[in-house]
Amino acid sequence: MESQNQLPSTQFLAKGTTFLRTCINGINALSGVGILSIPFAISQGGWVSLILLLMVAIICCYTASLLKHCMDANPLMVRTYTDIGGLAFGYKGRILVSVFVYLELYLVAVEFLILEGDNLEKLFPSSSPLFGLKIGSLKVDEGMMNYKKMYMILSAVLILPTTWVKNLGSLAYVSFGGVLASIVLVLCVGWIGATDGFGFNQRSDNDHHRVLNLHGLPTTISLFVFCYCGHSVFPMLCNSMKNRTQFSKVLMVCFVASTLSYGSMGILGYCMYGDNIKSQVTLNLPLNKISTKLAIYTTLINPITKYAAITNPIAIAIEDSLSPNFFITKKIAILIRTLLLITTLILALFIPFFAYVMAFTGSFLSVTTSILIPCLCYLKINKSAREFGWELILILTILVLGIFIGVFGTCSSVNQIVKRLS
Repeated sequence: MESQNQLPSTQFLAKGTTFLRTCINGINALSGVGILSIPFAISQGGWVSLILLLMVAIICCYTASLLKHCMDANPLMVRTYTDIGGLAFGYKGRILVSVFVYLELYLVAVEFLILEGDNLEKLFPSSSPLFGLKIGSLKVDEGMMNYKKMYMILSAVLILPTTWVKNLGSLAYVSFGGVLASIVLVLCVGWIGATDGFGFNQRSDNDHHRVLNLHGLPTTISLFVFCYCGHSVFPMLCNSMKNRTQFSKVLMVCFVASTLSYGSMGILGYCMYGDNIKSQVTLNLPLNKISTKLAIYTTLINPITKYAAITNPIAIAIEDSLSPNFFITKKIAILIRTLLLITTLILALFIPFFAYVMAFTGSFLSVTTSILIPCLCYLKINKSAREFGWELILILTILVLGIFIGVFGTCSSVNQIVKRLS
């Protein structure tokens, strides 16, 4: 969502978008930070979990098509994902959908800061120079703060000015950059494994590869769902097209391309490092290789450019809720965005567990926005879908699976986070 998982910049809303451009925007919406944790997800569930990756992709593609049908019920009224909630369940539905969408975006922003801390610590351990200073010479009190947390704070300081820009078009952020970043990451990991003498050619006896691990499946599926949580973007992408009837084909292209990307990264990473894979595959790569540094720098740049796009919808929603009582000046807008960044930083510092925060987001929020809400809205809006038949059986089955994944995935991820905090 990551995804990963984000509301589009102003360029997504331009009218008359071509089929190809919409596909690129859609792939970018699905191809986010989740790709880093796909090998870890497979290590948690075993090789059989690749089947679950395909199953989650098919389900999420289907529920995305349900959103398209909901939009077709009232094309003039429905422009955004929250409009669909309003059309189905009125004002309360709109509010409920908004809450889940904004919470999901908020936790993705938290993930960005954790990711920055992890990968900067990989590039610049305590003995390495940063800005001409040796990190060890800073004499950081390990009881108060470790280097990873210090890097999170540094990243937040660098990101802060970008959040003050309300017109996201001026950030010169383009979807193709996000798509290219995912391709670069897969190629770099594959290159290291195949030619640099690491991974495939240097596995130890400890690099086990499990076929199935039932205990880890809740985490696996939660991470997979997080990777496909682009549903909040799809209604706007559909409305931006010259020919909306082609949107079903766009969804097919986006999900196939993303699944190939995720599957390739998962197979490469798990083949190379087995159960020793870390929460982000970049943390396993040998630091003395150019391809590793390219992969990590690509990983580091993306959150810096995308953080503002992720949090801007939340800031706007806060401003809209305050506007009846307060006149929102530029200074107040900057204050809101600054406080928003500070709160995400505090949460990242307190819970710096990339994979398990992602698993919680996937199981609690992404399952709701990508699986449950589309099905419920479609059943409410489309009366014929409530008639007994294969469509109703299919949707009810997806709802049951979604609730099952949500409950067990949330419990598992919360349990893992609590264990690591204690």
